[in-house]
Amino acid sequence: MRKPRLTTRKGLIAALDIGSSKICCLIGRIEENGRAAVVGIGHQLSRGVKSGAIIDMDEAEMAILTAVHAAEKMSAETITEVVVNLSGGYPASQTVGVEVAIAGHEVGDSDLRRVLEHGRGIDVGPDRQVIHSIPVGYTIDGNRGIRDPRGMYGDRLGVSMHIVTAAAGAARNIATCVNRCHLEVSALVVSPYASGLATLVEDEKDLGVTVIDMGGGTTSIAVFFDGQVVFTDSVAIGGNHVTSDIARGLSTPLAHAERMKTLYGSALSSPSDERELINVPQIGEDGSGTSNQVAKSILVGIIQPRLEETFELVRARLEASGFDKLAGRRVVLTGGAAQLTGARDLAQLVLDKQVRMGRPIRISGLAESTAGPAFSTAAGLIAYAIRREAELRPQIRPERALNQSLFDRVGGWLRENF
Repeated sequence: MRKPRLTTRKGLIAALDIGSSKICCLIGRIEENGRAAVVGIGHQLSRGVKSGAIIDMDEAEMAILTAVHAAEKMSAETITEVVVNLSGGYPASQTVGVEVAIAGHEVGDSDLRRVLEHGRGIDVGPDRQVIHSIPVGYTIDGNRGIRDPRGMYGDRLGVSMHIVTAAAGAARNIATCVNRCHLEVSALVVSPYASGLATLVEDEKDLGVTVIDMGGGTTSIAVFFDGQVVFTDSVAIGGNHVTSDIARGLSTPLAHAERMKTLYGSALSSPSDERELINVPQIGEDGSGTSNQVAKSILVGIIQPRLEETFELVRARLEASGFDKLAGRRVVLTGGAAQLTGARDLAQLVLDKQVRMGRPIRISGLAESTAGPAFSTAAGLIAYAIRREAELRPQIRPERALNQSLFDRVGGWLRENF
């Protein structure tokens, strides 16, 4: 898979967010300041996708084509390649170290290229595919904490890399479906990483923050520290599961359950819930005369346990990874399912952290209706393409100059606490 370029023909970048609830295509044009302005957007109800994975190739292809066509029509441009998100495939991350011999000569670009290729060539098994391989620190003859080894001398050059992998089948299905739409996948990006690039400010990424991207079929997690993503994970629960719980609990069609969740749903109860009544159409019945009336408290009683379970699973994953305390007390909540009333407050209670809502801040041109948390991943895909090309422009360059190797700091913290 080729690396994403900063600009395609006419300075355009295209992003495709393939989610369980919606499929969104953004087309951005690079401005003089290096940032992107959205010139075309198309979004379509998702079909053929469940829990972030393709389950019906034909249905997914039609939904993608519809979204891409709308974006192309709005921008009056035609795109040939897209940066695509990956929310399924059970993404997992690990930090690995590799070394190459340099025979005592000065470290140059060719040596950096060689050690990075060794890191990216690590065997992760036939059933997994490397999605990201991010260098987070360099060593020369075992001396750590090196920002940029070029110009230094030694016998062995090493690099510590954060490797993010996903199920190979899920990644291939996404790529195949996009190719069937006559589009080339220039890069795959795990959803929480993209959302973090779109919603986080620099101080949050430096000091430590957890991004929780609540989608329709999955809730994914990314921990940022010292400006880099150091951990990713996901749980197979999202907003669609809440809708399904409402439909089953109140015997109402899924469309009405989604409407009730959006208009009346809340993650936390209030004293007035017992007095407020909601009309609930019944499955298989026509006409408003066959609707039942239920107290809002019953609706909240269905929603709250599912969201509590989601945040408890997120907390358990963070604690098991060892990155919970490293990420600090800051959480950014984003994604379409995060817009539910009270979700932010419930997250604060369950996670015992400071939580804010994350919206796209890295690109301009988004209308008010498309500038909310539901479009963070799509905006982040544009930001990823720009950032990646800028970093690769001078042939090879470390991801970020670090005052101390990120690998050392993370490893030291884990040794002290576990």
